[in-house]
Amino acid sequence: MTTITLTEAAARHVAQHLQRRGHGVGVRLGIKTTGCSGFAYQLDYVDEAAANDVVFEQHGAKLIVAPENLAVLDGTEVDFVRNGLNESFQFKNPNERDRCGCGESFRV
Repeated sequence: MTTITLTEAAARHVAQHLQRRGHGVGVRLGIKTTGCSGFAYQLDYVDEAAANDVVFEQHGAKLIVAPENLAVLDGTEVDFVRNGLNESFQFKNPNERDRCGCGESFRV
């Protein structure tokens, strides 16, 4: 069974952002081909999930994934981290085999 999780911090950030937007059902996690290693994570807020999307819900927030991305993203944990003035989503994916030096892309 495929599992993708949101930490409590990530879920809280998603919920707060959706509340500020005033609409939306969750956030879509996807991958795109790019960078020096091959893939990059992509997050977009979703107003409506497609019929074939897989929805993971943790801590009151929904993470939506297209079926074609499940194999690469299986086991991924999405976290939201604040470090000083910087804040970002971070991805812990057990399928990653390598990351480029700049940290923008990965290979499975």
